[in-house]
Parts: sequence; C-alpha cells; structure tokens
Amino acid sequence: MIDCTAGERKHLIAEEYLRTHSAGPGVFMILVAKAPAMVWDVRRSADGTVIGSLARKRAHVNHYSFHIMDSRWGHLTIKMAGHAPFAAQVILNGHEYVAVTAQAAGIAAAKEGNCFTETTDPAGLAQIADTLSQDAAAGRLGQVTGRWIYTVCLIFGLDLADQQRTCLTYAYPACQAEYSRNLLFAYGGHMDRVFNAMLDRTRSRLDIPALATLSGARRRPGKYGTHPSPRAGVVPEAPAWDLTVFKACFGLLTLKGYTKGARVLRFEAITHNTRQLGCGRALERFPQIAARLASMCQRFCTALDCSISASSPTARWIGCPCPRKQAPAGPAASM
Repeated sequence: MIDCTAGERKHLIAEEYLRTHSAGPGVFMILVAKAPAMVWDVRRSADGTVIGSLARKRAHVNHYSFHIMDSRWGHLTIKMAGHAPFAAQVILNGHEYVAVTAQAAGIAAAKEGNCFTETTDPAGLAQIADTLSQDAAAGRLGQVTGRWIYTVCLIFGLDLADQQRTCLTYAYPACQAEYSRNLLFAYGGHMDRVFNAMLDRTRSRLDIPALATLSGARRRPGKYGTHPSPRAGVVPEAPAWDLTVFKACFGLLTLKGYTKGARVLRFEAITHNTRQLGCGRALERFPQIAARLASMCQRFCTALDCSISASSPTARWIGCPCPRKQAPAGPAASM
C-alpha cells in the first residue's frame, strides 16, 4: 500500500511497477489518496445506540485504488471510497482483453501502450476486438467487475456477512468510453506522407457544422446536443517533439488522429460523458455506446479517406472500444 500526493499520476506508478515485476492474478498494488466523494453523515443519540438522522454530504476522504491483474482483462483498476456508501470507479482497457485473448488464440501481436503496433494476423485481431462491440460485451464487463469488487475491494469496509445483511450491490452505468481504429502501414514513410497530407487538406475544412455532423450532434435533441459548445474546434497539438495530434472537439466528444510507433496511424473517438451520445448509460447499453463511437470514428475516417486511400490502399484497420466503468453504491456512475 502506497500513499500518494495530490496530482500524482497513480496509473503511472502501477505501470512502472509492472515494467520491473511480474504480477499473477489478484491485487498487486493499492494506492491511497484523498478525493471528494458523496458519503453518509450519520447523527446518533447521546449513547450512540440510535441513529437520529442520515444524510448525504460531499467530503474529501481516502480513496483506495486497487490495481488488479485479471486473467482475462489484464491490468484493471477499481478505485473505491473508504466511507459508506463506498462509491467505486472501475477502469479497464479493452486492448488488454484483446491482447490476452489473441495470445490464447495463437495470434502474435505487439503493443505500445494501449495501441497494437505489430501483428501476424490483422484480420484475426480485428475479429477479437469486434467482440467488445457485441451484445455479450456487457455481460463480460459485469463479470470481471463482480469477480473482484465484492471479495477484494468492498470486503475491507464490509465483510461478506454484512454485505448480505445490508443487500449492498453495485449497478454499472458506462460513464466514459473510447473507441480506436489503427491503420497499419507497410512502410513508415507512407504513414508520414498520409498524415501530413491529412493535416494540410483537412484542418481548414472541419468547421462547426462539419464537427456536428462527425459527432452525430444533429441527431441529438435536448439539452445535451442542441447548441454548439464553446469547446468546439480543430487543432493540431505537439505534446512531444516527434508527435503531432490532430484533434477535433465538439462539446464532450473528441476525435483524435495521431501516429503511434513507426507504422501505425491511430484514430480515436472519445466520449467524456456518455449522456452526450443519447443512447442511455446502463451497462446493458454498452454495445450501443460502442456502436455510436464506432460510427463517429468511421465518419471521421471517411472525411479523411481521400488522403488515406490514395497513399496506402493496402492498409488494414483494427477497431477496439475501451470502456471506463464507474459504480457508486446502490445506483452507479460509470463503466
């Protein structure tokens, strides 16, 4: 167990540990830091035997980030508040699931971060990735969470008997999600020409109406999608000397294109709040969420298709949704 300071990137601590240590199935690290959460404010009688009132309030309390190695999903994190109702956030990466499943199927693949940069069977890898957009994906997500949250995380606050007595269960809505498509090139020089041409030809043409079309905002009535957000625009960024990120933002939806490794051109569709998609947030709706993000990514790639297809007709796509899950006690927050 490690105490962390404010602003410390806890996932980087876990990733650094995994680079130098092997972790079998189970919890391999617990990181502790304070963060705001909704907790129960309990007022008791003078002798402490009777609860006089029970109210929710927001407070800064310790949160425990359980870093877990799962046999099917690889590295996942469950971040849980240390006070009732023990709100929890589950963070996992679909690329980890694809990597483990591909290895079991005998498909060799290399990853850089959460991006596949090499594979001996692109079609087979894409087929595995597509399973995360099917109806059965919701069941898989529920299973991996239920496998750890009650017996490994919540048990520190409530033992199994108390969990049964209080009937405390979690529900899992999907709060944030990402969907990526990776274009694998035979030669790095072809990728550079495609990406530079895309920047030159497309940046000035993606205005606000075009961004609304790419993000599907024209089909979303109501308060989440009727008016252009102040967070809208197209901009290239350079977070590193050898990396340029082409980013298109419309409200809480983001489309990104950037190079990864020597021969991979990667596109991402991100929803920072799944309400923006207008298809529901319950875990059972995850296939629809993934489909909306895939459609956004497809429209984005179609808008860039003239420069991509002209430069490399032999490139192959691999798509993979990456859910982020979160579950406060009782109802829930996000997957």
